[in-house]
Amino acid sequence: MRAIAQFMAMRRRGMLRLLAAAVGLGAAGAAFSQLLQHKDLSSSIALNIAEGALAECKTRGYAVSVVIVDRAGDTIVALRGDEAPPHTMENARRKAYTARTFKMTTEEFAKLVASNPVRREQTTLPGVIAIPGGVPVKVGGEVIGGVGLSGSPGVDEPCVLAGMARVSAQLK
Repeated sequence: MRAIAQFMAMRRRGMLRLLAAAVGLGAAGAAFSQLLQHKDLSSSIALNIAEGALAECKTRGYAVSVVIVDRAGDTIVALRGDEAPPHTMENARRKAYTARTFKMTTEEFAKLVASNPVRREQTTLPGVIAIPGGVPVKVGGEVIGGVGLSGSPGVDEPCVLAGMARVSAQLK
């Protein structure tokens, strides 16, 4: 009888320890669960970048399109300049998406495509393009969007950078 009582007491202590461990793990899990905090690109900043890039290319004599995407790769702003060819809008969108997705300029991406088979395969993904003219939008080291511009061969990226210069203080 006494052996049964000792067995039952040990079993209760074991159950209490197991319960305490479960409660402790649950509390620890709750302590580490939290919402993600990040900055997002506002439509006003995106519009300012796009208008600046469009204006810069216009002063250089190019009719272009510019697209800004957010951190999810969705379009925030899309502007097609007067007389810009129709294909420039889609090229600009894909450049913005690629810059945001791979966190590098599309010029850097295009160079990697030439030398790296894995990068070359990534160009088969929907929305990805390996043509210079896309630039990631960063706050510190965090990529919060992408800008793509098309219609000014060899000058796309400098026009984007001119647009981004207009909001450099907000992107710190």
